[in-house]
Amino acid sequence: MDQIKWGIIGCGNVTEVKSGPAFNKVPNSTLVAVMRRDGALAQDYAERHGVPKWYDDAEALINDPDINAIYIATPPDAHESLAFKAMQAGKPVYIEKPMARNAAECDRINAESKRTGVPVFVAYYRRALDYFLKVKELIDKKVIGDVRFIDICLQWQPYDEEVGPNAKPRWRVKPEISGGGHFHDLASHQFDLLEFIFGPIRHASGIARNQAGLYEADDIVVANFEFESGVLGKGSWCYTVDKDQREDETQIIGSKGRITFSFFEKFDIHVETSEGIEVFHIPYPQHVQQPLIESIVTELRGEGKSPSNGDTGARANLIMDRITQKQ
Repeated sequence: MDQIKWGIIGCGNVTEVKSGPAFNKVPNSTLVAVMRRDGALAQDYAERHGVPKWYDDAEALINDPDINAIYIATPPDAHESLAFKAMQAGKPVYIEKPMARNAAECDRINAESKRTGVPVFVAYYRRALDYFLKVKELIDKKVIGDVRFIDICLQWQPYDEEVGPNAKPRWRVKPEISGGGHFHDLASHQFDLLEFIFGPIRHASGIARNQAGLYEADDIVVANFEFESGVLGKGSWCYTVDKDQREDETQIIGSKGRITFSFFEKFDIHVETSEGIEVFHIPYPQHVQQPLIESIVTELRGEGKSPSNGDTGARANLIMDRITQKQ
């Protein structure tokens, strides 16, 4: 492939800034068309972002001869079926995370990719962001010595639409659509990045419960995990605390110090050793998916390799299934 001509299926909020505009900013890449079930919203998106075509039918976009790569940005319940249709049309797919609702769906997507020879990529864009590449660099250089364990803490307050007499929780906390709740939406990023830095997780277990009763999905999860390297980890995720208790902090403890960083909200990396504390401030780019999209375009052009693909993307689902005791 020379010029990568993209079509987006599901041009919702995630595509407004994080991803959509990046397709036209990456060399040898163009956003040709967008699709949404509500044609008026698809047309509005296309007009606002200068996209030549819009559709209200996914298959029509997939079969558009001017498009040779598909970005699937729908909720996870549609990922498997849309990926199959795109691959059977011979068009590479870039799938929003999590890759699917569960590991079994991911495995079927990857099996179809191997059968058709059409590549799959997953939007675990932290693998390409300078902030997280710096964390990896610090680990690889053994700035804190040999890593002993990892401690994740993520505490968020409920979203406005999840509380009150007129609560209408969105699809992210409807397991039949998302595969789980906020844990599946956010922890998928965390486990994908941890495997990128430390290698495969060998064992993972946990407890997932619904304490507050605001919606059907689990709202609290605790977990233990072990990497093949011998590094151990633990984590806790709670999505029903007061906003004053909001926390997003991960610590990597080594034999000679610690690294403290945030997965979602902060741009500082704190490195503590016997020599003192060093802080690295590395903001995200305007379009956070742009560096990963550039790597995908490079791979499709035969000039490089993307750090995130179907095989790596499926791992996060497998780990979360084990923690929430779905596998």
